[in-house]
Parts: sequence; structure tokens; C-alpha cells
Amino acid sequence: MLEIILNHFYNLMEYMQCGGVVMAPLIIISLLMWLLIINRVLFFKRLYFKNMSHSMAKNFIKTGIFPDKKYKGAASVIVNEYLKKKSGVRHLDRYIIDEIILNFQGKLDAYLSIIGILAGIAPLLGLLGTVIGMITTFDVISTFGTGNAKAMAGGISEALITTQTGLLVAMPGLYMHNFLQTRSGKLKKRVDSLGLYLKRSV
Repeated sequence: MLEIILNHFYNLMEYMQCGGVVMAPLIIISLLMWLLIINRVLFFKRLYFKNMSHSMAKNFIKTGIFPDKKYKGAASVIVNEYLKKKSGVRHLDRYIIDEIILNFQGKLDAYLSIIGILAGIAPLLGLLGTVIGMITTFDVISTFGTGNAKAMAGGISEALITTQTGLLVAMPGLYMHNFLQTRSGKLKKRVDSLGLYLKRSV
């Protein structure tokens, strides 16, 4: 088992070495992007998990009782925040609900733009690697002519590997960015609906 892992590791190192200097930033971008994606997936999953209905949220607000810890969804977060900040004055409490909703919606969009930017940078870095690889190839041709196939292959492989890696990083990144934006949009609509419902209840 260890031998298989080591073989895969050495193959990966060889692959990165063939890709040239652009491979290191591509790997860093990929790792950072997926850390942010995992963070957002877990965040949205928690907001959908064990959510409460609008009527339950209204009852908690009416009674002034904080929701049980078993409720961890978006509605529970908003109810908890409201109960911490409520003033007891009706028109002020409505403003408090608006403020909580706006702040919550801002948190839903956190990191999404960064994920989109990182996914967009990856193919550009791949293109940069392609250009560097082709420059290397033309340098070899100008020095040795077309007779040194081995030296030419190094530049061509660098060009192809960086292009491939850039696309492999970008495609799932863009898909996840769109997926997370859709989840964020759906949650925003639910939260807006909850806010309007609660404002009529205070």
C-alpha cells in the first residue's frame, strides 16, 4: 500500500516538474479554491439542516424563548439574533429584523466571488504555461534546429501539461461556484420570506 502511495507521489512530482514554473501557483490556487468551496458547502448544509418553519419561528419570537440547540438552520440563526437584539419597541424591532436579514444575506455571499476569481485565473495561468512552453520549444529549434526531438518534447509537454492542469482546476471550480451561488440565491429568498413574516408578528 505504501509503495503504491509513493509511486503516485513520485508520478505527481514528475508531472509537476514537467509542467514548469506555472504548476506551483496552479496547485496553490486549486488548494485555496477547494478549501473555500468546502467551507461554503458545509456552511450551506448547516443552514438547511434541522430548519424550523415560519410558524415555529414566530412562536419563539412571541414567547421570547430561544430555540432549542437541535435547530441549526437559517431560521434558527435569525430568531436567535433577533431575541438577543430586540428592544421591545415595535417599529424598532422591525428595523432590527431588517438589519439581521441584510447581515445574514451578506454572509451567504462570503467567499463566492473569490472562488469565481480563482477558477477564472486557473486557465489564464495554464495559457501562460503554454506560452512559456512554446517559447522554450522555439528556443530549442533556433539553437539546435528540428533535429533535437527530445529537447523539443520538453517544451511541448510543458505547454500541454499547464493547459490541461489549468482547465482541470477551472472547470470544477466554475461549476461549484455556480452551484453555490444558486444555493445562496435560494436561501436569500427563504430568508426574505421569513423576514417579512416575522415583521408582521412583532
